[in-house]
Amino acid sequence: MSPRKLLVFLILINLSVHPDYVSSANVNLDFPFFTFRNITLLGDSYLRNGVIGLTRELGVPSSSSGTVIYNHPVAFFDPETNITASFSTRFSFSIDNVNPSSFGDGLAFFLSPNNQTLGSPGGYLGLVNSSEFSKNRFIAIEFDTKQDLHFNDPDENHVGLDINSLISIKTANSMIRGVNLKSGNLITAWIDYENEKKKFEIFLSYSSFKPEEPLLRVSIDLSDYLKEFMYVGFSASTEGSTELHCIENWSFRTMGFRPIRPKVQPHSVSESSVPLKPPITVSGSGNRHHKRIGLGLGIGFPAFFGAVLVIFGWISVKKWKGTKSERIIKAELVTGPRQFSYKELKSATRGFHSSRILGHGAFGTVYKAFFMDLGTISAVKRSKHTHEGKTEFLSELSIIASLRHKNLVQLQGWCVEKGELLLVYDFMPNGSLDKVLYQESENNNPLKWTYRYYIAVGLASVLTYLHQECEQQVIHRDIKTSNVMLDGNYNARLGDFGLARLMDHGTSPVSTLTAGTMGYLVPEYLQYGTATEKTDVYSYGVVVLELACGRRPIEREDESQKQVNLVDWVWRKYSEGKLIEAADQRMNGEFKEEEMRRLLLIGLSCANPDSSERPSMRRVLQILNNEADPVIVPKVKPSLIFSNSLPLSIDEIVSDCEECSSPGSELEIKVY
Repeated sequence: MSPRKLLVFLILINLSVHPDYVSSANVNLDFPFFTFRNITLLGDSYLRNGVIGLTRELGVPSSSSGTVIYNHPVAFFDPETNITASFSTRFSFSIDNVNPSSFGDGLAFFLSPNNQTLGSPGGYLGLVNSSEFSKNRFIAIEFDTKQDLHFNDPDENHVGLDINSLISIKTANSMIRGVNLKSGNLITAWIDYENEKKKFEIFLSYSSFKPEEPLLRVSIDLSDYLKEFMYVGFSASTEGSTELHCIENWSFRTMGFRPIRPKVQPHSVSESSVPLKPPITVSGSGNRHHKRIGLGLGIGFPAFFGAVLVIFGWISVKKWKGTKSERIIKAELVTGPRQFSYKELKSATRGFHSSRILGHGAFGTVYKAFFMDLGTISAVKRSKHTHEGKTEFLSELSIIASLRHKNLVQLQGWCVEKGELLLVYDFMPNGSLDKVLYQESENNNPLKWTYRYYIAVGLASVLTYLHQECEQQVIHRDIKTSNVMLDGNYNARLGDFGLARLMDHGTSPVSTLTAGTMGYLVPEYLQYGTATEKTDVYSYGVVVLELACGRRPIEREDESQKQVNLVDWVWRKYSEGKLIEAADQRMNGEFKEEEMRRLLLIGLSCANPDSSERPSMRRVLQILNNEADPVIVPKVKPSLIFSNSLPLSIDEIVSDCEECSSPGSELEIKVY
């Protein structure tokens, strides 16, 4: 018998003699994205790219109903201790529509004793059957986008608490918190129930930060409705509508149960509780012999079991140490994104044909790829040079591949063949922010203000995630409009990690090759050659100013042809008390002045030459979401002083390059 099989056999024997355990226990579920593992899809629901769609994705009005349920029942009541659990859940969802006039009906989060909850389309929200109203039992929170007078709906944009009925116990209009359920934007919901306080609360926000005040608060005792075991899930429905309902991530936990403890047999029991066997008469010597055997087994079996564990551990460690590092890294990547063959990618891009080129980045050339067998479209990045430290690069790639955020361009797969490194990403239908903000705007089709503001919010959200919420801090080092991609709904998706660096939180910045794009490059980076999170903050500030002003980071004046720095230009307007005049003239004043001022001041504060005065990305996100006071920006731009090791100023570097750069072009620089 092999050591592995022997270990499993002994563990099974060991477990078979352990005492029973209490079944009720607190649970903690976390789905940063979804896979088919642990969930059941019912009706019209589907899974695509880690996101759950609950209703049919059609361009024509239809009736649809879908449900997703966590496979395993969750304990909500412990009959032994008579304890009812409290629970808390957080999820991000979007309700979108290809035809805004064709809205309805909404989605719901529910708890049900039934794992086959699938109701009728329309106003029934997939919770109950139209012919059997009283059949399904549930506790649900509805996010309703259509007023149905049959169920006493107050309006077409509300949140409500439902118990065994679609007539809500209490509702609240989501616009109270400035959230439009039908906006198509990603919305985060928090639902909390405290059993001891008999308090139920629902929070909503466009951001990932939980608001201080709930949208809906209900004083209610759910102990009569929470069964010993219940299933948790989501449902949605439409009727004669093109409304789409998606769930992007979800976490859920219960609280209040006591820690699991083994049921220990009592030291003494009555004769009536244990069947007694007739006594067996044995000789004294025989009895001592059995005792010696029992003692030997009692000592020998644990010792043997421990020895097997030690041998198995030694074999495993030796085998692990003997594996090559690159193979380990590749194995890690295989468990995440898919490994494509070079032949597949070459075929999907028509042999990397020039007609399939989408753009060029620091990492290489990007191609549009059609995968006929999968029926999908992706973007393939092809390295323009081979990486000498392939092992180190793959190590970093394995971490980047594990990143999950709604504002990241998601990595689908990779390929290392024929001396090339190819990365496969989600295809972004609207291309880059650079293209939309400048090229398309030149055709009298400027990007709308609402999109611009939410692009700034989305980019701040993902940078907060990279800087402060990942296991290892990620410094992007190349934030610019051409690396900000836009999906079908004009949501910002940060891409191109060709220059990204990973480091542990709290560590000192490491001196690296200075790389980036002129206009976005932080001043102290040129002097010290070190990348920190404040490097990304500066570049973000420049992008924000571009969104507000519609101007490139460095432009030539029409008359003098002198290079003009965007940060200096906006700061000059601010000093003169004419900040709003910096707004993009092509929008013809179609923007909210308060939001415009906020965005311009955030841009200046992030682009402050003094890195210590720049806010963190978390603070920026809070300011954009009106959850924190704005940073005070000095009226005069702080001066920048370089050490003698680098006598050139930014203006001097730019002026030296005027002859070699065309108007509107970006200058990529590297300084050793």
